[in-house]
Amino acid sequence: MIITKIETNLKRNLLLHQTKDIPFYPIHNSIENQIIYINSDFTFQSLLGFGGAFTESTGYALSTINKENYDNILDDYFSKDGLNYSLCRLPIGSSDFSLESYSYSYKKDLSDFTIEKDKKYIIPTIKSAQERNKNIKFLSSPWSPPAFMKDNNNLYNGGKLLNKYKKTWAEYLIKYIKAYLSEGIKIDYMTIQNEPNASQSWESCRYTSEEEADLLKNYLFPIFKKNNINTKFLIWDHNKDSILERTIDCFVKNGAIDFATGIAFHWYTGSHFRNLNMINQLFPNKLLIHTEGCTGYSNFKAKDELSNAEMYANEIIGDFDNGVNGFIDWNMVLEYNGGPNHKKNYCNSPIMINKSKTGYIKTPSYYYIAHFSKYIKADAKRIHLSTFTDNILATAFQNTDKSIVIVLLNKNNFNIEYNLCYNNHVFHDNLDSHAIVTLKIDGV
Repeated sequence: MIITKIETNLKRNLLLHQTKDIPFYPIHNSIENQIIYINSDFTFQSLLGFGGAFTESTGYALSTINKENYDNILDDYFSKDGLNYSLCRLPIGSSDFSLESYSYSYKKDLSDFTIEKDKKYIIPTIKSAQERNKNIKFLSSPWSPPAFMKDNNNLYNGGKLLNKYKKTWAEYLIKYIKAYLSEGIKIDYMTIQNEPNASQSWESCRYTSEEEADLLKNYLFPIFKKNNINTKFLIWDHNKDSILERTIDCFVKNGAIDFATGIAFHWYTGSHFRNLNMINQLFPNKLLIHTEGCTGYSNFKAKDELSNAEMYANEIIGDFDNGVNGFIDWNMVLEYNGGPNHKKNYCNSPIMINKSKTGYIKTPSYYYIAHFSKYIKADAKRIHLSTFTDNILATAFQNTDKSIVIVLLNKNNFNIEYNLCYNNHVFHDNLDSHAIVTLKIDGV
């Protein structure tokens, strides 16, 4: 067995630095200290993939640069040498990361329905990505039904979907699915509503668990089925602090368990990994997908890119170790100021266009995501891993080619020695402070 070590360490100016053909020595004597132990006989959830969101803002930002940089960024995300993205999110209609607010229809009979607005920036970007990876899966989320369908007659500030428009809203979503399919884009998953527990100053709509379950059971699921649309539904699509209660309410109290494939969530109110673990125990056959997370100008530590990157890695490791199947970031590309955003709700993205629009910057977050997405492939299974200290955060997967990938994160101000033990072999190394390391074992 041979190990390849990939390290990102900002203080040593290492970005995905590879050390190849490291021997993995047989264990001749008993080793009891500083052990990271893995066992591929014990497997858990399968990985759907990694990805980001095709927002209008991302498409617009890409349109402002030259073709060489455009192609390089798409390669950076979707090629096998890049982040190898394969699971991506689409807003249904406008979101805060759009140039302006819009819906696909403004008439009650939907006779004017069109996705023409998306054909300017979003769909061309998707097609360019598909040229690099034809197997991308897509998950779509609505930020708001058209204003005429809501009790506040407004795309913004929450509001509720009126009962009399529930059927029309389901038909609207079917038109969206079919329109995108005609462009060669199959929507594999759909969340019921982006952040249904928030009244935002941008596009938003509120649902209680009872309302979400009713819409899913009595309108979306049966109407999609009648139209032979096999898009799978995910509930919640909001933060993890309330995810356990919401899932139980929707699935058990309101009887929606047979109509949803899984649960989507965001990271904005903290890790709450134990909530994910409990959901995984209660509903082991349901998918768990992280559908949105970002750092940036409005929150977190905008000037501390290392902290932002470590936040990504901490989230991915904690999510996966508690049963999560996929990780989708938010905007893939933004301008230097964290936009455009028609509500000035700016944030970071892993790649930012520079101020002069002559090039682009990969933030440390890009490289930290790469430690997972470049090496852990779709359909990989998480395997058992145990560490000797909570100061090392770690997860491990086995790919379908039998290679094993371990990711280790040290967020501390001190180095940590460790012994990686697998199948009666050992690898001894030092994990530097504020470093992330991926170890790939081949020849298993």
